[in-house]
Amino acid sequence: MLQQAFASPRALAVALALVLGTGAGAGAALAAIPAAPPATASAPVVTIGNFTFGPMTITVPVGARVTWVNADDVPHTVVAVDNSFRSKPIDSDERFTFTFAKPGVYSYFCSLHPRMVGKVIVKRP
Repeated sequence: MLQQAFASPRALAVALALVLGTGAGAGAALAAIPAAPPATASAPVVTIGNFTFGPMTITVPVGARVTWVNADDVPHTVVAVDNSFRSKPIDSDERFTFTFAKPGVYSYFCSLHPRMVGKVIVKRP
C-alpha cells in the first residue's frame, strides 16, 4: 500500500529514512536500492479513447513506428485515406503498429466510426 503512494521503491526508501532517522540502517537501506534507469525515448503512441484518436495529429521522423492502442470498450480500426495502411478491428486493449518509411502527411480514420479522424505527419530527420 505504501509503495503505491510513491513513484519508485527508492522514493519510498527515502521517505522511510526521513521518518525513521538517518542512522546507519537507513543509509544501508538507501544504498541497497538501485537508482531508476535513465528515461529512454519511446515509440510514438496514439490512444483511442472516447471515440477519438489522441493526439489527433502526431509528427514523427521517417522510419518511426507508430502504435495505436484501443482504450475504448468497443472495437475501432485505423485506415489511411490513401490506403497505405489498414488495421483489422482493434478490440479493447489491443494494438496496431505501422512503420512510416516515407515522408508525407497521412490522414486516417476509423472505418467503423468515420467521424474519428487523425493525422500522422512524417518528416525527414
